[in-house]
Amino acid sequence: MEAEAVIGILRRCENRELEFVGSDIIKLEITKTQDHVKRQKVLLLYEGITEEIRYNAQIKARAAQLRENGAKLLDSLHLAFAEYADVDVFLTTDTRLLKFAVRSDIRLRTDNPVNYYMEVLDRDQSSD
Repeated sequence: MEAEAVIGILRRCENRELEFVGSDIIKLEITKTQDHVKRQKVLLLYEGITEEIRYNAQIKARAAQLRENGAKLLDSLHLAFAEYADVDVFLTTDTRLLKFAVRSDIRLRTDNPVNYYMEVLDRDQSSD
């Protein structure tokens, strides 16, 4: 179900129904992917971004605050980038990160791709 939700979300990004915001931290994680074939596939998906956010002092400071509150380094950066970009929703399959977001002062919505995609499908059916 998770894979289908991610594919559905990415298709909507390709069709410009949803926006896919990229960041320096996402690119860094992609480059760390050991499997060459998988890395190339993910890079192709990343080409579909609608906007790319660059690391800056504001993101650095926010990530530091999140780290002080218990976030892991990469998680704090992902969340800080997302907040800076003012995204509608930050999607992750990382349940630990989702739990952290619930108990912290994150200023954005975080969700699992399955839950979010089900919501999108429900909205589509409601508008028909």
